[in-house]
Amino acid sequence: MNLDAFWMPFTANRDFKAYPRLLVSANGMHYRDQDGREILDGTAGLWCVNAGHNQPRIVRAIQECAAKVDFLPSFQMGHPLAFELAEKLIAYSGNESGQKFAHVFFTNSGSESVDSALKIALAYHHMRGEPQRTRLIGRERAYHGVGFGGISVGGIANNRKHFSLLPEVSHLPHTHNLEHNAWSRGQPAWGTHLADELEHIIFEHGADTIAAVIIEPVAGSTGVLVPPQGYLEKIRAICDRHGILLIFDEVITGFGRLTTRFACDRFGIQPDIMTVAKGLTNASVPMGAVLVKAAIHDAFMQGKHAPTSGIELFHGYTTTAHPLACAAALATLEVHEKLGLLENAKGLEQYWEDAVHSLRGLPHVIDLRNLGIIAGIELEPIPGQPGARAYQVLKDAFEKGLMIRVTGDIIALSPPLILEKEHIDRMFRTLTEILK
Repeated sequence: MNLDAFWMPFTANRDFKAYPRLLVSANGMHYRDQDGREILDGTAGLWCVNAGHNQPRIVRAIQECAAKVDFLPSFQMGHPLAFELAEKLIAYSGNESGQKFAHVFFTNSGSESVDSALKIALAYHHMRGEPQRTRLIGRERAYHGVGFGGISVGGIANNRKHFSLLPEVSHLPHTHNLEHNAWSRGQPAWGTHLADELEHIIFEHGADTIAAVIIEPVAGSTGVLVPPQGYLEKIRAICDRHGILLIFDEVITGFGRLTTRFACDRFGIQPDIMTVAKGLTNASVPMGAVLVKAAIHDAFMQGKHAPTSGIELFHGYTTTAHPLACAAALATLEVHEKLGLLENAKGLEQYWEDAVHSLRGLPHVIDLRNLGIIAGIELEPIPGQPGARAYQVLKDAFEKGLMIRVTGDIIALSPPLILEKEHIDRMFRTLTEILK
């Protein structure tokens, strides 16, 4: 097989193509590689296969839909699955802490969800008669996908340095500090005060110029950065004081990753807008969504500057609410309920936490952190070779039958939520052997 034609995303292409790791099938908690070896999935694919691989109910729903219809447009047309999914997603998002959102805008990925949410936030203020609210606020060490909006509010240097960015963007500092919050179990006690930096940005630019703040409740792709106690609550309160929308990017944290349906349930905080993707369809068909409060949607329908007729939001995608994706998402929500994935995750959270922190004291481990069924294992970099140590662990783990995710010198774990204690034991036994 010639590997040259495929330019792989977020991959060391030269190294991979010299030593390829090819996966050919998956089922439950495992992949199989081209040699037939079983690979335990420690990352739920890419934070997304929460219900496990090749889930029969989801597969069947996709097959049945494909046999009936291949594509239905969502521009000036509609199909029942889209409306059914929107209704069920609104209900699902509100069951744990009351009704939170009223409307859903569908996309095809987390990146599209973020860019859509940012556009909705900017247009919302315009519809209300405050078009000067154009500034967006993200955070350092944030990942919000790879659209131009997402990389602008994101805080990863390599995602930004080769591309033009949106001009009116500010960034809050990240909250990770090894001197103060290393080895935290759950939310660290240190770092709440960093939320006050939002007030400084507001003072610098003026509250009436700021449209929205976007936050990952737990920053996943930059190394599992868990918010300090009270930090998100402070951000919410500051946004409320100044009329600024709060967007939670729950592309990773949604659909059970923190043992609740969404992170906003775990933290008891109501964002104005929420982005989701990944676990929405168990990654079986690409799909994302933006959930908004009623007041945001209503501004487009009856706001001061809302159009009196015709299209209210000039935004969308050819495959918005694709029927196969809708079928997959509806089946995924059903599977979550029938398999009791939240209950399983909650029951294993303490066992997971203890397993994570069992690595303390092993060579090169300089921090361990966890929340829900996520773990960040930070390694001491090899001098002059940032990222090399963790990348070697990734390759060694694959050879030993374990898939992990690395970002810089941080190992990130986020297995499917169907996992059992024996899977946890195997993951951490394998990592212990490699680190030793």
